[in-house]
Amino acid sequence: MRPLQFKARTHAYLDKRLTGSSMDYRKVIALFIPILIDQAFIVGLNLVNTAMISSSGVAAVGAVSTVDSLNIFLINVFVAVATGGTVVVAQYKGSGNEGMIAKAAAGTVASVALLSLGIGLLVASLHAPLLQVLFGRASDEVLDHARVYLIGSCASYLGIGVVQAVCGAMRGIGRSRVSLILSLIMNLLYVALNFVFINGLDMGVLGMTIAVNIARYTAALCALVYILRIDTSLRLRLVQLVRVPWDMLKKIMTIGVPFAAEQMFFNGGKMLTQVFIVSMGTYALAANAISGTIALVYQIPAGAMSLTIVTVVGQCIGGRNVGDARKFIKSFIWLASCSFVVMTAILMPLFHPLVSLFHPPADIVDDIFWLTLINAIAQIPLWAISFVLPAGLRAAGDARFTSIASMLSMWLFRIVLGYLLGITFGLGIIGVWLAMNCEWGVRGVLFLKRFRGDKWYAKKLI
Repeated sequence: MRPLQFKARTHAYLDKRLTGSSMDYRKVIALFIPILIDQAFIVGLNLVNTAMISSSGVAAVGAVSTVDSLNIFLINVFVAVATGGTVVVAQYKGSGNEGMIAKAAAGTVASVALLSLGIGLLVASLHAPLLQVLFGRASDEVLDHARVYLIGSCASYLGIGVVQAVCGAMRGIGRSRVSLILSLIMNLLYVALNFVFINGLDMGVLGMTIAVNIARYTAALCALVYILRIDTSLRLRLVQLVRVPWDMLKKIMTIGVPFAAEQMFFNGGKMLTQVFIVSMGTYALAANAISGTIALVYQIPAGAMSLTIVTVVGQCIGGRNVGDARKFIKSFIWLASCSFVVMTAILMPLFHPLVSLFHPPADIVDDIFWLTLINAIAQIPLWAISFVLPAGLRAAGDARFTSIASMLSMWLFRIVLGYLLGITFGLGIIGVWLAMNCEWGVRGVLFLKRFRGDKWYAKKLI
């Protein structure tokens, strides 16, 4: 096929799948590319960080991985509220109500900052019983690493909360490059400092804790400078960021609270499965951490689509264009599934070079391989309908259904089936991951059934 013919067919396909009256494929791609680069950096740098901390031993890897499961659980609560802000901002943008966009952005930053500060203080004060729940049977060495990392992580919550809130607001109005720049500042600084503190000064987990605080608060400062001084279109003042507008907060929380509850129950379930894995020993804990990091690499393009679709569908619904919203959701599902085919074809042959970055004990390499292979195959048909589709439904205002469906599927399928397969039937960590893949399918079927109806776009948010 000639280059001009290929180009013409590509444009025709993009015009058919990613163009509507609300926006064309050029705008969609302009939103997607910065988010894709952002996700690639986040996952890539997470991989590098896990590889660096592995030099401190299996106990350090297990401690950081398990505490990070709690960090993800907690951070996703205020990220959920920031997502509520993204939806509200996007719908105001789609409706053409410029006067309310700044108010929604300020409300997002104020509410997320307050929430993240409160969560950080609460968890730091309760760190001892939380570690007992997470690491009841773990060695003293793992517990010592975990205590340092958990308290240090809590101190950084306000910083990442501010960054996530600003990024969410900027994505809502289509400025995904801002979130990319802030993410690069935070994550590149984090990796650079980790290299200094872990590899250079041999500070181990303590060094990682210092690095994450410096990186997150530096990015938060940059985020505040941007919205207060650089972005003149929003015309925000500092007083707006410390005063919560309750009328706007109600709109944000309409999306944010159900999503936050979903994240709490969902990640709480993941933490419970982590407790199953802790009981299997330090090697199983390390295998789970390494396999989870590799799985994130496969999810980079699809993860970027799940973030992009919030802005796209939010603006479509704000403009009362349900047809476009439905079209974009279908296209994103297919594209996300195709991305997993491509990522699997590229990455599975590179398994051994990739896993060697983590210096795993030889005894767990086979387990990591089978976890990676099973998960790579399952992701192709199941991940998009389980994660991209509900992101689109949530952007339309259908937060309650998506949250309830996710919570029920997690606790009725992943937890129960994970315990049966992993513990009762002795399949170990592979059984826990198989249960996770099955739960994706159950949840995806529920979302597909909802999407075929008309209730998902019936609720008016603005």
